[in-house]
Amino acid sequence: MRQLLRFRYLFFLSLFAATVTFYSCDKDMSVSLGNSNNDLGVVVLDSMTINTSTYQLLNLPSAATGSLLVGKSSQPESGSVTSSSYFRVQLQTLTNDIPSNAVFDSVNLVVRPSINKYYYGDTTKTQSIAVHRVTEEIKLKDITNSIDQYNTPIYVTGPTIFNDQKFSYDATPLGDHSFQPKIRSIDSISIKLDQNFGQEIYDMVKANDYNVTTNESFQQYLKGLVLVPGNQNTTLLGLNDTLHVNINYSYMGADGFMKKGAKVITSSSKAYQYNNIEYDRTGTPYASINSVNRELKSSATNGEVLLHAGTGLVAKINIPSLNDFMHEENLAINKVELVVETTGHNFGSYPVPNALMLLIANSNGVPISYVRAPFSTAIQQASFIPGNDMGINGRYVFNLIDYTKNVNQSEYRGTSLLLSVASPALFGTVNNTIIATENGKPKIKLNIVYTKFK
Repeated sequence: MRQLLRFRYLFFLSLFAATVTFYSCDKDMSVSLGNSNNDLGVVVLDSMTINTSTYQLLNLPSAATGSLLVGKSSQPESGSVTSSSYFRVQLQTLTNDIPSNAVFDSVNLVVRPSINKYYYGDTTKTQSIAVHRVTEEIKLKDITNSIDQYNTPIYVTGPTIFNDQKFSYDATPLGDHSFQPKIRSIDSISIKLDQNFGQEIYDMVKANDYNVTTNESFQQYLKGLVLVPGNQNTTLLGLNDTLHVNINYSYMGADGFMKKGAKVITSSSKAYQYNNIEYDRTGTPYASINSVNRELKSSATNGEVLLHAGTGLVAKINIPSLNDFMHEENLAINKVELVVETTGHNFGSYPVPNALMLLIANSNGVPISYVRAPFSTAIQQASFIPGNDMGINGRYVFNLIDYTKNVNQSEYRGTSLLLSVASPALFGTVNNTIIATENGKPKIKLNIVYTKFK
């Protein structure tokens, strides 16, 4: 008898657990607590309407990202993206340490891959990079003084250089180089520069010319350099932001043997190194989006929404009924997750972003805050969770428990969420992804598990 009662107890217990575990959209499950007259309704909601658009961010800083992003890549879904990298230079040493009997030989620029060996695009084809002399002073721009604080993005904290800025440079390159972009194995890229350019600097150093006595005067003479990709390039490369221009010379040593040396010019302050990123979305569903027409509803693209680092494309998300829902009485929120499914993989020539983040935008669409990690001040980043070959999409999952509990506060009124490639990749890479669709709508779902006191 005891075994029979024990069996029945375990049976009903497992049946109850299975009932709570298995739930459908907006399903209410009542749980009675002893002799209490109040029931607890465990409710799971996953059908809340979510309005989504592809949205263009403005004022995207691209200085001091840690790498020179140079190249071009094209994809049918997102169009082409091209990046040129500008930087100031300075003499490594200001002393005239060239031997008196030395003779100028050549000049070359040497750059190495970035630490993380970043690339994006087809690396099977030959790439080319040209070096041009910048003819306009590279300056920082401070938008915090030119526009009011309400319209300054949260990620702009002071003077910087933005990805859409350009500075004039000589149309004739100082030199160019074609190479196979074996980014995983290549040690360095050496670009031979114009002999007259090198000879002039060599002669100034030998003569202790005013232009080479201080780095300030040298930067008036040589305002900077820019690395420009060839128009036929098929990949973007991340290159180390510390590079060298070698003014090479040879001389007879005291031992009677010929020796070689170099006067080195190196990159200057990282704040003045930035990547100018241009895009062309002609022929894509997102061709109409630009700095003026910044928003394209997902209904116009059959539900697809494009996220694109570097160019500043994000997903603008509005959940109209969320505020009213959070105002309902007798609710205790247990769990809130925003699940975003996406196409693509995080490997190969065109990997999706490793992580996404959520920005909070004001009524003007300007990011004013971040969605933080629960019980933390850190920016929440949702890492990519791979899908499989059985039809399961890759996805990103955010914990929004803190955000939803505060959404009815005054500072959140009139705001929206911007789903973006996570920082710092937003500013220094060009990875992109398209949100998966189902029945012509983006596969973005807000799952809320809460307890309803009846």
